[in-house]
Amino acid sequence: MSGPNGDLGMPVEAGAEGEDDGFGEAGMWALATKQLLQEVQRPGTWQDFPEYAAINSMLDQINSCLDHLEEKNDHLHARLQELLESNRQTRLEFQQQLGEDPSDASP
Repeated sequence: MSGPNGDLGMPVEAGAEGEDDGFGEAGMWALATKQLLQEVQRPGTWQDFPEYAAINSMLDQINSCLDHLEEKNDHLHARLQELLESNRQTRLEFQQQLGEDPSDASP
């Protein structure tokens, strides 16, 4: 696998880390996986793939928009809860006044 500068990944050599550690093939797989992860995590690797960078940028923008919408939704939900409670209180007050008015209104 070549890196961003065209260099090849480090070959697994005799005496390399993980080869003679008693794990046999599993150790070799672990070393190969470690080397692949180092290759992917090198700075500039994603610069070789502008389409991935563009997709990543679009996903960041979408994520930002979704975060903003979630904040607005939470705010609206809180305001609607307040309005619901206010309407409940007002309705109860009107019901109490209607129940009290006929007895108080007789001259």
